[in-house]
Amino acid sequence: MSDASFDTKTRICPQTGHYEAQFGDYFELLKPRVMSLVVFTAFVGLLVAPVGVNPVVALASILFIALGGGASGALNMWYDADIDRKMKRTQSRPIPSGRVTEGEAFAIGMALSGIAVVMLALAANLMAGALLAFTIFFYVVIYTMWLKRWTPQNIVIGGAAGAFPPMIGWAVATGGVSLESVLMFALTLAWTPPHFWALALFTKGDYANAGVPMLTVTHGRKATRAHILGYTVALVGVSVALGLTSIGGPVYMIVATVLNALFLKGAWAVWRRTDDDSEADKHAAERGLFKLSLLYLFLHYGALLAEAALKPYGLGGW
Repeated sequence: MSDASFDTKTRICPQTGHYEAQFGDYFELLKPRVMSLVVFTAFVGLLVAPVGVNPVVALASILFIALGGGASGALNMWYDADIDRKMKRTQSRPIPSGRVTEGEAFAIGMALSGIAVVMLALAANLMAGALLAFTIFFYVVIYTMWLKRWTPQNIVIGGAAGAFPPMIGWAVATGGVSLESVLMFALTLAWTPPHFWALALFTKGDYANAGVPMLTVTHGRKATRAHILGYTVALVGVSVALGLTSIGGPVYMIVATVLNALFLKGAWAVWRRTDDDSEADKHAAERGLFKLSLLYLFLHYGALLAEAALKPYGLGGW
């Protein structure tokens, strides 16, 4: 049907009343903000590896890793459409808003998954392809279909899906897994709970309305604040351990020390809150920690890149 049959502003067909989805609607299915983190951490994992990669192979590999991350997002939105309709934060997503059907999201997710895994295996190696396949499976089946609706520790275990990309990038370059790639995985894994629980503390009503057993819903604010502090301490330990490996160095350790001090301070401020505090005070600390968490991970991986860039000049690494 031609565009003339649709209202040019609303994209609604007057004959059927159906919305004509556009490229942007389908792209939104891929969760581009999450995909950007996947691409960045995978790119860092590839670049800091001790083995050089042909630029064409590197770019192709990152593209297929991005497609795999986007496929996971589309399948997540397909399965979680019922939850997304109940949460204010997600009601404007393509499926709840009626811009894309659940069937379309499923088809796009499955097609992109197959393309991404097969092409990454062909462009790089079987290990990288297998890790990407497992990442998609873990995010869609283990986290989305099982953990998210079953346990308040959903984000702790499910966070592994978002932690695999640097390992995949490392595998693209080396064809395997090492202590360095495992610790990059562990850094993102340990970062995920305090990052998401800080968000959940000021969106508690959304998760309760949707029936998602987030820790804030099942155990309350006090327990969530204590968990945030505990996982932050573990995160600091992983951050320091990563800095002592072959991909760390003085630049990384300086950045990590500053960020860890700030993150511990923020987690401590959240932990010290009580239910007697005003909602505004609670949200100020929680929002502050959430925003800091975004900067925390980005700068850690940025510092790893800086170390890799300085090594040819004898300035990076230990």
